[in-house]
Amino acid sequence: MPNAPKPVHFAAISYAKEVACGTLSRREFLTRATSLGVGVAAAYGLLGLPAPARAATARAGGTLRIQQEVMALKDPRTYDWPQMSNVTRGWLEYLVEYNRDGTIAPMLLESWNINADATEYVLNLRKGVSWNDGTPFTAQDVAFNIVRWCEKGVEGNSMASRMTPLIDPESGTAREDAIAVVDEHTVRLRLAAPDITLIAGFSDYPAAIVPQGFTGDPLENPIGTGPYLPADYQVGVRAVLEKNTGHAWWGQGAYLDRIEFLDYGSDMATAVSAADAGEVDMLYESLGEFIEVLDAIGWERSQTVTAATVLTRTHQPARIDGQTPYADARVRRALAMAVDNAVCLELGYAGRGHVAENHHVCPIHPEYAEMPAPTFDPTAAHALMEDAGMLDFEHELVSIDDTWRRATTDAVAAQLRDAGFRVKRTIIPGATFWNDWTKYPFSTTDWAHRPLGVQVLALAYRSGETWNETGFSNAEFDKTLTRAMAIADADERRILMARLQQILRDEGVIIQPYWRSTYRHHVPGLVGAEQHPTFEMHLYKIGWAA
Repeated sequence: MPNAPKPVHFAAISYAKEVACGTLSRREFLTRATSLGVGVAAAYGLLGLPAPARAATARAGGTLRIQQEVMALKDPRTYDWPQMSNVTRGWLEYLVEYNRDGTIAPMLLESWNINADATEYVLNLRKGVSWNDGTPFTAQDVAFNIVRWCEKGVEGNSMASRMTPLIDPESGTAREDAIAVVDEHTVRLRLAAPDITLIAGFSDYPAAIVPQGFTGDPLENPIGTGPYLPADYQVGVRAVLEKNTGHAWWGQGAYLDRIEFLDYGSDMATAVSAADAGEVDMLYESLGEFIEVLDAIGWERSQTVTAATVLTRTHQPARIDGQTPYADARVRRALAMAVDNAVCLELGYAGRGHVAENHHVCPIHPEYAEMPAPTFDPTAAHALMEDAGMLDFEHELVSIDDTWRRATTDAVAAQLRDAGFRVKRTIIPGATFWNDWTKYPFSTTDWAHRPLGVQVLALAYRSGETWNETGFSNAEFDKTLTRAMAIADADERRILMARLQQILRDEGVIIQPYWRSTYRHHVPGLVGAEQHPTFEMHLYKIGWAA
């Protein structure tokens, strides 16, 4: 079967012209081009730029201590927090990798080809890869994983929302003709409808590749293709990875002998105290006023602009004392209209980001459609809530007990009270919040960055999806989103995105205060430890400077 580039790749040439004209950012171009199968070096070449130089040389050996929550692990396709994947990346790898510059690079795939209407994908596997038990890594393994991802009936399996065109809607499993093993190193996917997000979905943190016969527990018989193995795992305490010296890993890097993830809870002050005391070498994330504190102790800071965000949302089907208050769009719109997002950014995140617009599509997403700012009018919000007959209803607003999410939610609650609404604030520990994050009637949640706006909307707002924490279900929205996901050209997709953004605003689905710039500090002398837009830690890249 020929593996020559397909016609859809020629769109990259027109994208490069848009960069030259100043109508498209370099990052947006790199994400668009590489997701369609253009190699990283070739994508940079279309811009007339050399490919990025390799990071500073790291020496082999040493131990790295990382501050990060150590959560209970589960089947990777049901992961719902990046911290889980950061640990298992030591031995469970990915087909592709999303990088800081916006490129999507091959990992267990060597390359991929997409036809002109994005209904057929050919996945070309990297040769010479083996599992750490010595078994060769083959196309059958890739097909096994994609079939697993398509199982909609598995509770918490968010990968199914990324595989929709491969799934039989009646059975909730992969269509019989959707996934074909062509040979030992080639898999062909035939989609029921065009979808340009598939490769980007392969890079998301629940898409870890597990072996055939996987039990659902990553720690039980930890077979993987990566260079490390788990040596210790204590939830809420620590996780330890050690270099697997008995496995000939296929890649380059994997400098460290030992990696320790140490859990200091969700209080940033405790993490900073550990940094100052020399107990850790690197933080998962640096926040708020502690950024300057970490600067002052001589740690190195890295920063990235992201589409990571925080949402205060209602769960529309929630029943409270026999009623469903958030099923009424007037109630939802009133809540959103009572909140000034700029105030939340300043009070909740010290202004370290950009004001958002209550529709979860970021200006750095290729298909973002520019819109007027959302209406802030507490008087009109009060009248609308009164019209809905819910002015006397007490809203219980839930958040995690940390710094910025708690402070942001406090700012939302204060403004709702200023508008004349009754609000009870409930603050709960992280372990409790994470277990039930999709189920609270009214709560604040943070969402990670994703390369494409349509990805986010499909995960969070399409009817019936695992991560649809709002319970939003709208036939026009679903139909328009399906059409948008079929369009490779982001400028054409933007026309439909404008409608999708407007529906979310009109329905009052979310209060979205801001987009976050994120930060990470580490001790001097580390290589490859920079903050990633999605909080990923590519462990094989990290080491101590030579």
